[in-house]
Amino acid sequence: MRKTAEDTYLHKGLRKQLVAQLREKGITDEGVLNAIGMIPRHFFLDSAFDKIAYEDRAFPIAANQTISQPYTVAYQTQLLQVKKGDKVLEIGTGSMYQTTILAAMGAKVFTIERQEELAVKTSQYLFKSQFPDVQFFFGDGFEGLPQFAPFDKIIITAAAPNIPEKLWEQLKVKGIMVIPVDESAAAQRMLRLTKKKDGSVKQESFEEFSFVPMLEGKEARK
Repeated sequence: MRKTAEDTYLHKGLRKQLVAQLREKGITDEGVLNAIGMIPRHFFLDSAFDKIAYEDRAFPIAANQTISQPYTVAYQTQLLQVKKGDKVLEIGTGSMYQTTILAAMGAKVFTIERQEELAVKTSQYLFKSQFPDVQFFFGDGFEGLPQFAPFDKIIITAAAPNIPEKLWEQLKVKGIMVIPVDESAAAQRMLRLTKKKDGSVKQESFEEFSFVPMLEGKEARK
């Protein structure tokens, strides 16, 4: 994330176009669309991407990671059914764009990043004064944050090999987890998991997406 950035009329116009595209693709949650229309995506990318930051596609960021395409961000967030005041655990901070969309919807966000190169950038978070409740952590996403559990919602922004047991334990009863789970080397199935009163899972299956893999442990900055 840049230390300073400008949000011009051009950028705002491009965001309106992006929101219209997302509506056409089936995103109906007005809270999600309003957040995407409000948050400048170009703030989370190198200035070289300014003119194309609002195209509906992923772009590379540091540590060989990506900022997800806006449709993917909107799709996952819509499945999460975010309500104001929700305590949300995000696995994979990445560029901090998804983090900020959640915060803009009124969620209290706890977000974990395993790549130290990305985690150190959270100290430059441009929305710190606007969203003071966002808490950043450098750690292993598979471990979650048991000291802050339980969570109303959990969102995983990387391709998981399975449903992480420790994260499931940190989800409240009636809580929701949105997670892309590996089905093949090329794509992952987006799942929405709801925890029933007896601790069992209600599983809903949605579209296929392509994410970077969810890996165990922490990766030190090189």
